[in-house]
Amino acid sequence: MLSCRGLAHIASDYIDDELGTVNKLSVRMHLLMCPHCRTFMGNLRASAALLEKHSAQTLSADYLQRIDREIERALSNDNSRG
Repeated sequence: MLSCRGLAHIASDYIDDELGTVNKLSVRMHLLMCPHCRTFMGNLRASAALLEKHSAQTLSADYLQRIDREIERALSNDNSRG
């Protein structure tokens, strides 16, 4: 089963429809059972849409990696509480 951390690693690919069938199904199953990740995915989709709509620039790879690390840290902290 896909963990919250595993979902965080592939969330952008899922939103961009770049995952294979097995991974898409794993994400969907996880989202059915995890309200925290549903919230996370909703926020990620909203952020991506906002960036796409209001940004004429491309984000640097370093910046995107920093965002990914922050997401992983937040998910790790949230999972350690429950």
